[in-house]
Amino acid sequence: VSSPAELLSDGEISRRTAVPISSLHYYERLGLISSQRTAGNQRRYPRHMLRRVALISVAKRLGILLDDVREAFKDVPLSTTPTQEDWQRASRSWKKVLEQRRLGIERLEQELTGCIVCGCLSMKACALLNPDDALGDTGAGALRLPV
Repeated sequence: VSSPAELLSDGEISRRTAVPISSLHYYERLGLISSQRTAGNQRRYPRHMLRRVALISVAKRLGILLDDVREAFKDVPLSTTPTQEDWQRASRSWKKVLEQRRLGIERLEQELTGCIVCGCLSMKACALLNPDDALGDTGAGALRLPV
């Protein structure tokens, strides 16, 4: 439990992180951040939530899902100020996720470059839209491609 001097209102957290108050409340419902309540039922956030909110913002800009953020934060304490070791564990977890994304983007880039160069537009032979003619095994007619 933080002392009142270390607690910030949702407005102050919002102002300092440029994250809307509604998003802060949403992150709290998801368990990504936590607050305490005053006698008047107002939210007060421990100062260390600033770092969590900033990291959530960075993750969102990078297209990282909030579920992945939750997974990375799972061992980072909410009720006490996280240690450097806590953040390093979270960082290692995220690094693996980012590496997988980077490899996926590079693979997509190579496939798209091949598609543009090839120009075949063949649903039967296209390695990008129909690898190994997987759609051919499902029958004739219009088929829904996986997203």
